[in-house]
Amino acid sequence: METPRQVVRKFLARPQHEGVGAVVRRSIGRFELRYFDPFLVLDEFSVSAPAGFPDHPHRGFETVTYMLEGAVTHEDFEGHRGTIKAGDVQWMTAGRGIVHSEMPAGPGTSKGLQLWVNLSSGNKMVEPGYQEIQSKDIACTTADGVTVRVIAGDAMGVRSPVCTRTPTMYLDFTVRPRAVARQPVRASWNAFAYVLEGEGVFGDERCAPVGAHHLLLFGSGDGVEVWNRSDKPLRFLLVAGEPIGEPVAQLGPFVMNTEEEIDMTVNDFEGYVNGFEKAKHWKSQAMVALGVE
Repeated sequence: METPRQVVRKFLARPQHEGVGAVVRRSIGRFELRYFDPFLVLDEFSVSAPAGFPDHPHRGFETVTYMLEGAVTHEDFEGHRGTIKAGDVQWMTAGRGIVHSEMPAGPGTSKGLQLWVNLSSGNKMVEPGYQEIQSKDIACTTADGVTVRVIAGDAMGVRSPVCTRTPTMYLDFTVRPRAVARQPVRASWNAFAYVLEGEGVFGDERCAPVGAHHLLLFGSGDGVEVWNRSDKPLRFLLVAGEPIGEPVAQLGPFVMNTEEEIDMTVNDFEGYVNGFEKAKHWKSQAMVALGVE
């Protein structure tokens, strides 16, 4: 690492309501930061039954769900169903279209993160698909007081099996008190950190420490340095991706390149065609259980 990246912007993600009764802290995809190429949305969510994210569509990007506590049941109109438990990751390619639901799997509060990763114009209409990794199978290593879980990409000599259509690195770091984390990042990629627990000094050891629920955008360079000067562990995500550099047209859960393509997507969804055929007669088990018509 020759040129460590410096923090160029910082945001506190404040709670807001999303879905049905759920609370999220949105840091990317809000009015101050609509898009950080290739990242569309980053939500830290907290949800308790019967609240959740009932049946809704997506097209044109990927969602990455990383559970921190509790569990979420996922089901879609293709019949794919499963439970994402604490520490698990689901990397979903919405592609040409999917309708699904994400609801708490049991009592108590379920917490996690969801990242939306944009797809290039050549990948927006691919077939939907999933990569699901249980917590026990996530690549992980520890050295010199630093532990990293590798959701995507590689770090500290270990690599994730996840294949990303948009080249992406997604790392979950825990840094013990007085330890330092150093991670190379490709110079051409955009990078950010999101603090989950504790507080850390990012980019320049002369800077003030930053606490939980803060998003930090990094400037140019070939790596990131983070110091934990406190007496408690620091946990943060470090995420980076290759910019796509294409126009973005978005209407809620639909992300394309032009307004004309958005209009076509709305027509496809409302007409149950071009990837949304099965939505016409499908309703999630969660919606049935709630008695929603």
